[in-house]
Amino acid sequence: MTGVLADPLLTALEGVRDPELDEPITALGFVASCTRSADGVAEVHLRLPTYFCAPNFAFLMVADAYDAVAAVDGVRAARIVLEDHFAADAINAGVAARAGFAGSFAGEAAGELDELRAGFLRKAVLAGTDQVCRPLLGAGRDPADLARLRLGDVPPSPELRRLRRRRAELGLAAGDDAPLLIDPDGGGGVPGGAAPLYLRKARTTRVNIEANTGICRGMLRHRYADAGLGQTSEEDR
Repeated sequence: MTGVLADPLLTALEGVRDPELDEPITALGFVASCTRSADGVAEVHLRLPTYFCAPNFAFLMVADAYDAVAAVDGVRAARIVLEDHFAADAINAGVAARAGFAGSFAGEAAGELDELRAGFLRKAVLAGTDQVCRPLLGAGRDPADLARLRLGDVPPSPELRRLRRRRAELGLAAGDDAPLLIDPDGGGGVPGGAAPLYLRKARTTRVNIEANTGICRGMLRHRYADAGLGQTSEEDR
């Protein structure tokens, strides 16, 4: 297919995240190419760190990329191609047919991936809470004090904006009057006595996500010599 790098398409793909790592597929280097023909056919090629990346994670990224690209003005048709993956044929065909995960893996998948996505969002909320709370703890606030704070009490920051977005995606309160510490499962506030354990869990979740992100970035660099479109370095994160 002939075409040129289409910035609106790449911008749309910046909104597609690896569900486990909670990072844009562009920043991670997963976008190998992104083109649009003169008659409005968009084609995006995606790549992943290993041949055996979990097919449910891969399916979510390919399906989300399809939705993002198809919604761009001027795109008449979208084609998302996952490369070098053991389940690429099933995923590519299923997304193109809008068959869903269960339809793409008929007889193998128990159902769709809504709960999987929600589970990763809950982890993103915990990790994001740690990112927001660490500076506050470093400034001398104690965990019980943080349990009394509302989002509107926290100084504005990119981390706070990101946390609000993740909470909103999960259907949790994200306004100024919402508790800073919130149970991502039920949506209730965290009592002061439970705050230390909650914050330790949030920190562990954040560390695990960042470690997995570093591993995936390293494997991708080993697998592909060239950078992906929109890829950032770990220092830029």
